[in-house]
Amino acid sequence: MSNIDVRAFLEELYTQGQANDAHTQERGQKMLNLEPETAQFLHILLRSTRRKHILEIGTSNGYSTTWLAWAASEQTGRVVSIDRDPHKHELADANLRQAGLREFVDLKCGNATEIIAGLSGPLDCVFFDADRYSAPAQVSLLLPKLAPDVFLLADNVISHPDEITGYLKALDELPQFEKLVLPIGKGLSVAYRSA
Repeated sequence: MSNIDVRAFLEELYTQGQANDAHTQERGQKMLNLEPETAQFLHILLRSTRRKHILEIGTSNGYSTTWLAWAASEQTGRVVSIDRDPHKHELADANLRQAGLREFVDLKCGNATEIIAGLSGPLDCVFFDADRYSAPAQVSLLLPKLAPDVFLLADNVISHPDEITGYLKALDELPQFEKLVLPIGKGLSVAYRSA
């Protein structure tokens, strides 16, 4: 796919996700896709800083994963993306194939905290976009697996402030990281440690 095709595909995928979410009350069946401006910001950030070893927690239908993989593909990098829902795992697989980016993604289905415990590093970017309550435990498991030059990113800081408090507290205990919250989409926490 060309860049224009990937962008058009992503617009279509986002529209499908929105339509799905409007027609279901069941939270587990919602796609809860990243806001397009947040996704595009991540894409620009990761491309411009040449991230090659990206972990995403919360794949859903692969909308944000496609943005991340598109950025990683320019560095022949890889994305590991985790989701516990087998149906969403299959959707993400199909969508990444359609975008021509499947070869850049290692999809893992299961409990994110357990999967993280078995991952090896070094990771130069981690994007938290799933169960926010597990994020603090995941941060401590990830610390020894992070590259010296690393981004820790998390969505929904403004939309779900109570749920993300534990994650933000865990970040505050990492003094070597510079931290800020960007009022983009639903609120993006950006933490960066330079080598």
